[in-house]
Amino acid sequence: MARVKGGTAMRSPLRTSLTCLALLAAGPARGVDLSVGALLGYQDGFGFRAVGNAAELVRNVPIGVSLGIGYTVMDPGDPAAARSVFINDATDGTPEESGHAWDLRLDVIYFLRLAGVEQFGVFLGPRFSMFSGRFKYVGGNEDFTITADDWGVGTGVRGTIPFSRHWGLALSAGFDWYPSSTLYGHDTTYSSGGTIVNGRNNYTWTTADAAVHQPRFVPSILVGVNWRP
Repeated sequence: MARVKGGTAMRSPLRTSLTCLALLAAGPARGVDLSVGALLGYQDGFGFRAVGNAAELVRNVPIGVSLGIGYTVMDPGDPAAARSVFINDATDGTPEESGHAWDLRLDVIYFLRLAGVEQFGVFLGPRFSMFSGRFKYVGGNEDFTITADDWGVGTGVRGTIPFSRHWGLALSAGFDWYPSSTLYGHDTTYSSGGTIVNGRNNYTWTTADAAVHQPRFVPSILVGVNWRP
């Protein structure tokens, strides 16, 4: 039986971002427009995102920042292909699979004027994704996890339609890209840079990438609520 424990979701970058998000939402700094939001929608699967925003950092300069953390339930990939690439060539058992990814994001926002919409702007910034996909073969004596922790970049548009003094409808659409990746499973590693550790059957990164559905190109459309003090 091959059983591999997935990396813990609460890795160091995630803990750091949670701390920063809490500090950002703790209370309005003098002269800075702070807000927090919670959104649901599609981001390569069904996902949730919590964000903290700061606008009016510099007087008369339409620039802000946003820090966010997201969680997505997603398809982890092809169980049979993942088993062959990372474990063995067995075909017995009934496959069960599940996958999820945490993502952290820090954006710089350039605000634009749009009638009826507050804090509307274009954003751009770095991303960090923590993917875990579990493949279990019931009756086949196999239970293994594939993980990938990758850096990327993202962009998009966002805004809030206010419906009271403190509350508004938050909207966000974007696209994230993770240009390089490394997949870990069992004692085998495949990297997009060409590094392979304990590879099987002369499989390459291209084969491993096709078998596992870790975040690479991630469109997102989310809707939620935004709160301002």
